[in-house]
Amino acid sequence: MSNVTDNSHIYVKQSASVDKDDPHGSRQFKPNTTVAIVVSCQDKFLLVEEKEHGKTVYNQPAGHLEADENLVNAAMRELAEETGLNATPEYLCGIYYYYRADINLYYLRFCFVIEFNTFVSCQPQDDEIIACHWLTLAEIKAKSAQLRSPLVLECIEDYLSGKKIPLSHLKSNL
Repeated sequence: MSNVTDNSHIYVKQSASVDKDDPHGSRQFKPNTTVAIVVSCQDKFLLVEEKEHGKTVYNQPAGHLEADENLVNAAMRELAEETGLNATPEYLCGIYYYYRADINLYYLRFCFVIEFNTFVSCQPQDDEIIACHWLTLAEIKAKSAQLRSPLVLECIEDYLSGKKIPLSHLKSNL
């Protein structure tokens, strides 16, 4: 005879009924899904310089997932738009859930990794990108107040610590 456990206490909130005007939950909470790419070469990392709300900030090549696009293709598209580079990610170094209080937004970020053996020059295709920079970890830390979010440094540190999630773990029916 198996033990039956009462797990009713696990549910914090249950909806009393399904909204007939919203049967598929389009009004339910959804974080902004973004992709980013740690691009490394000889102990340097590729960051893009851009303007956000009138301030200069630094970020990995990154952006939002678009409809009918899988995560890997989104990362490749953002890399091409922001740097002019065409490359395929090798793996993920992390998946991050981040709340940005100043604009009241939640982000779900998938951070990919691309490693180059030799430096490549970048040609941003996106008008919002001011320039691309190859920076050391120390140079990035020195710009910590100008990083678009704390995730920029966290992704690099996770990459450096050897965190790897195989691309085969990402499933898509697109």
